Amino acid sequence: MSSGSVLSKKKAGICSAALLASTMMTSLAYAQSQAEQTALDQVVVTAQKRSENLQDVPVSIQALGGEKLEQLQVGAFVDYVKYLPSVSFTSNGPGFGQVYMRGVASGGDGNHSGSLPSVGVYLDEQPVTTIQGALDIHVYDIARVEALAGPQGTLYGASSQAGTIRIITNKPTSTGFSAGVDVEANKVDGGGEGYVAEGFINIPLSDTVAVRLVGWDVRDAGYIDNVAGTRTYTRGDSDPTNDYTINNAARADKDYNTAYTKGGRAALRIELDDNWVVTPQVMGQTQKVGGLFAYDPKVGDLKVTHFYPESSKDKWVQAAMTIEGQVANLDVTYAGSYLKRTTETNSDYTDYSYFYDQLGSGFYWTDNAGNLVNPSQYIQGQDRYRKESHEIRIASPQDQKLRFVVGGFYQKQKHNIFQNYKIDGLGSDISVPGYTGTIWLTKQNRVDRDKAVFGQAEYDITDQLMLTAGIRFFKAHNTLVGFYGYGAGYGSTGERACFKAAVVAGSPCTNLDKSVKESGNVPKVTLTYKLDGDKLVYATYSKGYRPGGINRRSTLPPYQADYLKNYEAGWKTTWFNNSFRWNGAVFMEDWKNFQFSILGANGLTEIKNANQARIKGVESDVTWVPVQGLTINASAAYTDAKLSANYCGFTDSAGNPITSCASPQAPDGQVLPVTPKFKGNVTVRYDFSLGDWDAFAQGSYVGQTSNWTDLRTEERGLIGKQPGYSTVDASTGIDKDGLSLSVYIKNIFDKRASLNRYAECAESLCYPMTYIVPNQPRTFGIKLGKTF
Repeated sequence: MSSGSVLSKKKAGICSAALLASTMMTSLAYAQSQAEQTALDQVVVTAQKRSENLQDVPVSIQALGGEKLEQLQVGAFVDYVKYLPSVSFTSNGPGFGQVYMRGVASGGDGNHSGSLPSVGVYLDEQPVTTIQGALDIHVYDIARVEALAGPQGTLYGASSQAGTIRIITNKPTSTGFSAGVDVEANKVDGGGEGYVAEGFINIPLSDTVAVRLVGWDVRDAGYIDNVAGTRTYTRGDSDPTNDYTINNAARADKDYNTAYTKGGRAALRIELDDNWVVTPQVMGQTQKVGGLFAYDPKVGDLKVTHFYPESSKDKWVQAAMTIEGQVANLDVTYAGSYLKRTTETNSDYTDYSYFYDQLGSGFYWTDNAGNLVNPSQYIQGQDRYRKESHEIRIASPQDQKLRFVVGGFYQKQKHNIFQNYKIDGLGSDISVPGYTGTIWLTKQNRVDRDKAVFGQAEYDITDQLMLTAGIRFFKAHNTLVGFYGYGAGYGSTGERACFKAAVVAGSPCTNLDKSVKESGNVPKVTLTYKLDGDKLVYATYSKGYRPGGINRRSTLPPYQADYLKNYEAGWKTTWFNNSFRWNGAVFMEDWKNFQFSILGANGLTEIKNANQARIKGVESDVTWVPVQGLTINASAAYTDAKLSANYCGFTDSAGNPITSCASPQAPDGQVLPVTPKFKGNVTVRYDFSLGDWDAFAQGSYVGQTSNWTDLRTEERGLIGKQPGYSTVDASTGIDKDGLSLSVYIKNIFDKRASLNRYAECAESLCYPMTYIVPNQPRTFGIKLGKTF
């Protein structure tokens, strides 16, 4: 890169920061000049395990209320995460997204045998983060989404190392009957058609009992074309008759990446007496996805040429119960849940067959008679998750000078892994025993256990100064047992490495049986000073953790827990008669021995601790009502995340990272992947009267700078950098007596964003085939709703 282009980028960054600062100052000056202001609504959050005004909580939180979620046309994870500037993510399609916060991302997470997530996702009081990632919950009849940036390990535990996202549902109420229904039709420009049908009903059964039922049926239109093509495998000899050519004529299709989502929720509220309330809830969803949500730029924009079935089915159900009551003057809460999730996937794996198996020596797989067979591989997978969690906590009265919450937590996740790599016609003498046609099999059980006790106390030193201190003591125990690899007829792994009979049902034998135990604690200390009734500042030191685990490649040592230390200063302010709200935080985080996942030999995930990184940044959000009916929301984050030591790619026998090497795979100072340096959004909404109707017009802008998808220098050169992008949405509508009609356009200028870039096997082998996961092209929609 030339010095001129570097200088231009630096100037662009400086200009962006200056523009943001000048906009805020102009906003302040203009707001102060207004004689009459419209007060902002109070935002209530439960981030600290109790209901509080957002402006009184010394934590960096962004909250999107139910009304705001509807206004922004939010229906899924990818819709709301773009309005959370501290949050970044990668995605390979519905149900398979990975979420990160504040730049705490090394890339490569989310494999079925990989690290636990670094961001916890909660549905009400219960965690719904599975080993492979969080549930892709359809967003409807939701009270709010809360994003808590920074380590939340004291109150939320292991998978809240970098932050927590909470999805809070609307609860049953016995105060009165209510119901609603919404229908929507949409069209993707150049793609297919979709629809949404949603409804809820709240029924008081008595003065103390109420039920709430919610349901949805969604079809997401496709926009990726699987175009006709061929692929030829060469034997590597001089006889062209030994070559083998495949085609995808039977699978070529237009707009083939469709998704169907159906689900529902049933909740009951029972007031046992004046002090005790029980809220059981059952929620489930089935999501069926066809095709691939990525394209091959060598084939064309939004086009790919694949040869074998590609689909997924993600089915889950969660039963949860919350019990709230009082014993003496103490508040007692129990929250428990049981989650059952099954994902079934079919994947084209011909890139691996072509670049790994065939190039160099030519393809070589044979049938029982010794004849060469079509070497193409495809994968049939099934992941079965079972997760139970229990938490009980006791909180003191909130009107006391000293307040506390103490509790205990238990969680157990079971993950049954089945990955079947198939070659049609493969001889039984080469196949994995019991699976004719299977060249590689993964059949394993993984169990992650987490126990903890925690406490947090607040003490009012003066009327203006408050001290908060908390700590969480934890124990983690993770195990991985089963089989992975080839049959006895090929390779040195797999069946040849077995050391005892099958432990996991369906596996031929056992070649992996390991466990790791860890314990520790994560503290938090915050000092809060209230400047007046509308403004506070705070300073926080906190620590987050993520447990270690077992490498699927049994020759590698276990990977260790990684820790995040957070130093943060923030502010919560309201100005000009509650018409202007400005919150923000500056932070520095040290990420020690962070877990880093790569695809190693034979496409096996390898997890190693990769020394340390330092992350510095600032995040801020503004809400302003300058005149009656006009609301402006803006939020932005600047994140500078870099290695603070070399990543050499090696560890010692205990799993400790080695930092001294002649040619590091990523040098000290290398920018961490996934997170852009700048991400921001602005939404402007105007509500007005149109005759007897209430009307609105709204526009939203979302943008971010470029980012990498891999930490390592060589792989970056192969996969490439994801360019920055910006999108604009607009909507307008009318409402009268509960009847509403609105139209919208998402991605008005049809900008093509890159949400992920990847290769289907190790980048050094498959780099000629780089796939890009795009955002959805321009989409037009019309929505009709009625509330009762």
